[in-house]
Amino acid sequence: MTAAAPAATSRFEDHVGDPHRYRRLHEVMEAAARAHPDKPAIIHDDGRISFTELMAESEALASRLDRWGVRPGDRLLVVSENAPALVGAILAASRRDVWVIPLNARLTGAEVDRIAAHSGARRILYTSGVSPEAAAHGARAGAEEIDLGALGRVMLSPENPEAMPEPVDEGPGQVAALVYTTGTTGNPKGVMITHANLILVADESGRGRQITHRDVVYAVLPMSHIFGLSSVLTGSMMRGATLRLAPRFDPDAVFRALADEGVTMFQGVPAMYQRLLAVLKSRGQTSIARPHLRYCSAGGSPLDPAVKAAAEALVGTSLHNGYGLTETTSAVSQTTPAEPAIDDSVGRPLPNMAVKVVDTEDRELPDGQVGRLWIHSPGVMKGYYKAPELTAEVMKPGGWFDTGDLARLEGGRIFIAGRAKELIIRSGFNVYPPEVEGVLNAHPDVAQSAVVGRTVPGNEEVVAFVQPVPGRVLTREALAGWVAERLAPYKRPAEFVIMDAFPATATGKVLKAQLKDMAAQG
Repeated sequence: MTAAAPAATSRFEDHVGDPHRYRRLHEVMEAAARAHPDKPAIIHDDGRISFTELMAESEALASRLDRWGVRPGDRLLVVSENAPALVGAILAASRRDVWVIPLNARLTGAEVDRIAAHSGARRILYTSGVSPEAAAHGARAGAEEIDLGALGRVMLSPENPEAMPEPVDEGPGQVAALVYTTGTTGNPKGVMITHANLILVADESGRGRQITHRDVVYAVLPMSHIFGLSSVLTGSMMRGATLRLAPRFDPDAVFRALADEGVTMFQGVPAMYQRLLAVLKSRGQTSIARPHLRYCSAGGSPLDPAVKAAAEALVGTSLHNGYGLTETTSAVSQTTPAEPAIDDSVGRPLPNMAVKVVDTEDRELPDGQVGRLWIHSPGVMKGYYKAPELTAEVMKPGGWFDTGDLARLEGGRIFIAGRAKELIIRSGFNVYPPEVEGVLNAHPDVAQSAVVGRTVPGNEEVVAFVQPVPGRVLTREALAGWVAERLAPYKRPAEFVIMDAFPATATGKVLKAQLKDMAAQG
């Protein structure tokens, strides 16, 4: 049975009005600035920036893009941690119909280069003022240092003369962001997210969280990830809330912010809550100061019931859950203050969204039966960049998107049963086994490898099975060093299992199900 969205509730911020009237992301942010001109839009370690100042700084950066030869339809890659310069670049790109590509600075040089090449980026900005990793990437690229004033210090790459602009859509179907996953093939896969995708999904998810201009949102989820870009950045600021930017997760910084900085909302991934609980346990503490906290949520990976219960006892409020993907601009469903979940439901579809569960023949299944989850939402992507065949695989008649995930519906609520694909979600980041296997297989002493995920409390970790070339000797230490130079930390295996031979079919196909069972047994 199809689960449709609940009836829309009243809006919490009059300045938003009808989100359909905004063509570009910066326009809805300007509406927030007009309503709250002197209110801090951003608080960061070195100061604060008002909504009025942020709009002015983003316009100044847009003028710089003009001088730097970045044209409408060009791609601007931003290698960054969460920083004022990243927020400014997102808004500046919107002002000039440029596609922004937010990219995690903790990726390796090879990963950054691969995405830069695939996207055809005209320029690359590195937020060197807040991220040593971004500065190192910039230095490697021969980038020049630039002071953006209130937005902070950045580095700018040389211009790519071969970059060609894409056509500009004058309506809200213009691409706002190109958000990269690595794809099930191990190759870069750019998800084209439009202005309409971001504005409409952020409006609905923000309304469900009852965000107002009185909220201070702790923004540690990476804005290079769709959760951080859509739900945290766009969903909060368009309703006039203040973002307390954090470049990276640090438990003590979280405790200070909750105690002393007026934070009302904290959004994270399950592994963050587990880390907070572990730190407190190691110190013999059972409580924290959180005088203003009213809302907490977890997303990006499965939420373990035990972690949920312990976190709720710590924060004194419900730990909300939700479901979304990069291809749906994050939120599809979420639990809400009006209807928190006491089980592992990921809530009901947001307003203007619908889901259904289908069998292997694409026939809709009744409540209670597990099948593939399909989504119909204004957040469904424009497509995968330069990959029409991949887009056609997931887009179904009537505008439905096939998530490839397994789920069941019960009374309009969604329960995720598992993933049909081999995707591993590590601390909220997507890890695709073929990419890791490709790196391992490039080692001169590796004959073949197979990578699987292993569930641990509140998270997943990567386990690599490796078969050496006959006559060669492999060590776990050598393999760890090899991947450390080629993969971001969250993609690196937690364990290497060296085997003389893999279980396989008569045709030689590796039986990954058996390996996954072995990994689970430790």
